[in-house]
Amino acid sequence: MKQKRQEKILEIISKNDVDTQGRLMELLKEGGFTATQATLSRDIRELRLIKVMTDTGIYKYDVPTQDKVSELSTKFRAIFSEAVVSIDYAYHIVVLKCHTGMANAACAALDNMKIRDVVGSLAGDDTVFILLRSEQQALKLVSEIRQIIKG
Repeated sequence: MKQKRQEKILEIISKNDVDTQGRLMELLKEGGFTATQATLSRDIRELRLIKVMTDTGIYKYDVPTQDKVSELSTKFRAIFSEAVVSIDYAYHIVVLKCHTGMANAACAALDNMKIRDVVGSLAGDDTVFILLRSEQQALKLVSEIRQIIKG
C-alpha cells in the first residue's frame, strides 16, 4: 500500500503543480488513496521531495535531480554559514548559537542537509539544539559544521 501510494504521489506531482500538502492529499484521495497528514509528511520526506519555484512564481513539489540537490545544498550551506555564530557540544547534544532571529533558518538548513546521525533538532530565536545518538557523532558533527561556517 505504501509503495503504491508513493508511486501515486510521484505521478501526481509530475502531472500537476502541487503547492501544499492539503492539495496533494485531495489529489491522492481523487486517485483512490487516503492518507493522514502525518503519513503524507513521512512520504514526502522518504521520497525526498523538494519545493521548486515555477515560472509563475509559486512553489510546487518536485523530485530532486542531482542539479537541484547540488543547488539546494549550496544554498543551505550559505544560509547556515551566515546564521551560525558559534558551536559547542555536551555529550550527544550539539548547540549552535546564531545571530538573533536566525536559528530557525539555520535549523531548517541543517534539517535539509539530511545528516544521517541527527535524531532531531529544535530551534529558538538564537539557539539550535541538535540531538545525536552518541558523543562521537556529536563531535564529528561539530567538526563538519565548523568546516561549513569557516567557508
